[in-house]
Amino acid sequence: MQHNSYFEGKVQSLAVNVPEGRATVGVIEPGSYTFGTDSEEHMTIVAGSARVKLPGDDWQSFGKGETFIVPPKSSFDIEAAADVAYICYYISPS
Repeated sequence: MQHNSYFEGKVQSLAVNVPEGRATVGVIEPGSYTFGTDSEEHMTIVAGSARVKLPGDDWQSFGKGETFIVPPKSSFDIEAAADVAYICYYISPS
């Protein structure tokens, strides 16, 4: 298990290995953040809600139980008005 901390501790996650591959579970404090991706990421909100701007798209809102997919080698913006919890699965090319 690996602990990651971003944006002066306002976003934190734990990396775990699951049957689907590598995943992180984490929390996001209120604020606006930009993340880069290496692999495709499937991010599911498990508590709270967030606004997300994916590459080439407009801002969209995602709440508990909803998933968005981020393409590999890109970046996305996320805004949280309150605390958000998520799980992110990293998809390796076959």
